[in-house]
Amino acid sequence: MKTYQFHTNINCGNCIAKVTPALNEEFDILEWSVDTDNPKKVLTVKGEDELTEAQVMAAVEKVGFKIEKAG
Repeated sequence: MKTYQFHTNINCGNCIAKVTPALNEEFDILEWSVDTDNPKKVLTVKGEDELTEAQVMAAVEKVGFKIEKAG
């Protein structure tokens, strides 16, 4: 399993609701969460070994949010 972390502008429950379908439709993503209390709004994604950062970033950007690799 791979784990990625990203900084985003997903900052509230409505934002999470908007991005949920996009992340849930990615078959290689097993679980994900957004720490909206963190100033950098950290998105943590766990997925199959085939999952790439580009897949996650494309899914989030598709629904209009900013995302960049953490670290």
